[in-house]
Amino acid sequence: MTSEEARLPVAGSAEVRRAVGRLVRADGWAVGGVLLLNVLAAGAGLAGPWLLGRIIDEVRDRGGAGAVDRLASVIVLCASAQLLLARWARYAGHRFGERTLARVREEFVDRALALPASAVERAGTGDLTTRGTADVAAVGTTLRDAGPELLVCGVQALFTLAAVFVIDPLLGAVGVLGLTPIWFALRWYLRRARAGYLAQGAADSDVAEALASTAAGARTVEAFRLEERRTAAGRDALATARRARFHTLYLRSVFFPVIEVSYSLPVAGVLLLGGALHGRGVVSLGAVVAAALYLRQFTEPLDQILVRVEQLQSSGASFARVEGLAWAPASQAGAGAVPAGDRIDVTEVRYAYERGGEVLRGVDLTVTPGERLAVVGPSGAGKTTLSRLLAGVDRPTAGTVTVGGVPVAALAPETLRRQVVLVTQEHHVFLGTVRDNLLIAEPSAADAELWTALSAVGAEEWVRELPEGLDTPLGTGVRATDGSQAQQLALARVVLADPHTLILDEATALLDPTTARHTERALAAVLEGRTVIAIAHRLHTAHDADRVAVMENGRLTELGTHEALVTADGAYAALWRTWHGDG
Repeated sequence: MTSEEARLPVAGSAEVRRAVGRLVRADGWAVGGVLLLNVLAAGAGLAGPWLLGRIIDEVRDRGGAGAVDRLASVIVLCASAQLLLARWARYAGHRFGERTLARVREEFVDRALALPASAVERAGTGDLTTRGTADVAAVGTTLRDAGPELLVCGVQALFTLAAVFVIDPLLGAVGVLGLTPIWFALRWYLRRARAGYLAQGAADSDVAEALASTAAGARTVEAFRLEERRTAAGRDALATARRARFHTLYLRSVFFPVIEVSYSLPVAGVLLLGGALHGRGVVSLGAVVAAALYLRQFTEPLDQILVRVEQLQSSGASFARVEGLAWAPASQAGAGAVPAGDRIDVTEVRYAYERGGEVLRGVDLTVTPGERLAVVGPSGAGKTTLSRLLAGVDRPTAGTVTVGGVPVAALAPETLRRQVVLVTQEHHVFLGTVRDNLLIAEPSAADAELWTALSAVGAEEWVRELPEGLDTPLGTGVRATDGSQAQQLALARVVLADPHTLILDEATALLDPTTARHTERALAAVLEGRTVIAIAHRLHTAHDADRVAVMENGRLTELGTHEALVTADGAYAALWRTWHGDG
């Protein structure tokens, strides 16, 4: 389960309010129009009860049928006007909500792409996925439905309650007094709801993370017989999510019954007091009926407001999680840091994961520009961790990793991409054409450059055999690519990006030996004069390198050329003999 410290941040209430204000200001004219339409609709809706009271008084005073007919006609006109204005207001509100939701989605994508890879890995992809799907969807529902509904009902409720005070202030005071239980129930609910829904969102993220990690590592789970352990982890996550959902259900089960019972109190109070006042001749019967009808009418928008307030607690917690990405460290870059050269220096570097022991123990290494360095060693020696530090994905716990005298992790993302690119076994084919998948690395590249990049990694032949060549759609559900083809596309993107230092963390491991060797040689030719650091999976990579660095138990134990290390008869020589079947 993801630890609290590793989670992506959640925005506070003040930050959420500022974010809402920013979104409203971005479309201020639309908000003003929606408010105006709501005011007009609410004003038209006030006429009905007042006119009905007038009709009652006309009948009691033995007024003619003509007066009653005229008042009834006005009621119909006002009701029609209210219906049209309310529908127009909702339509305008929904359009505002969709435009605002588009802004929220765009901001979320921009912020997610700006997150350091290490922050996403520590938090888990489940958390980010849940925020980008369920939480954004909840925010969208509120912007599209709850927001406009709250505006409409809020204005209606305010105008309706004000109308009761206009009829008789004492009746209005009794009506407000009857709403007191709702006020206390609402305060009780609001004090608990935000924390409850935030806990529910975090629990949902943990469920998604448990499912995603188990599915992604299905082969490993099966190979090491971890089925029971992963099932237990999933059950624990589900149990936590169930408890969180039961808590929010408990809050609703207390809140709404109190509200439903309290709706009848203002109407009953006005009828009792109004009857007494009418008996003394203080108010007319029509005024009492109109006030009672207003308060009965008042419960409808109030009910919608309270339902939407409950929804706002859920979507507000979702918005806090979505907006929380703005408070995550977009990068750990230092302002204006420009490397003075391309030399990479690793000095007394140590690194320890949050929930694990130290994996690098005082590593010292210098990589000169244009050098091809192979890093070899047994599994768990620290090779991949070193590659992540060299690429600026993580910061060392102690010591420094610099390029041109500047810490790699302190480089701005744009500068870092021009300096160092890390290619691992993990790769992705995006839904789109072959051309789309390549232009990600260099949007201005011409087709000739794309073919050159494909040729450099040995992919030109199979791409030319596709029905539409570069315009052939790829991706799940369209045209699947096997592991080697996907990896070649990833390497072609690297060629187009054209960094001065390339780190290959077993990047050709999924290719067959012949294709892998061809790809590595092609890359060496294309990147001649640039630095290549290869985390070697096959020792022929080390054989072709300028120097070989041997990692053992988090330490750099040997460093030199292939011939020198074989002659030294140390750890590398033993690995070489084993790889050749001589050991």
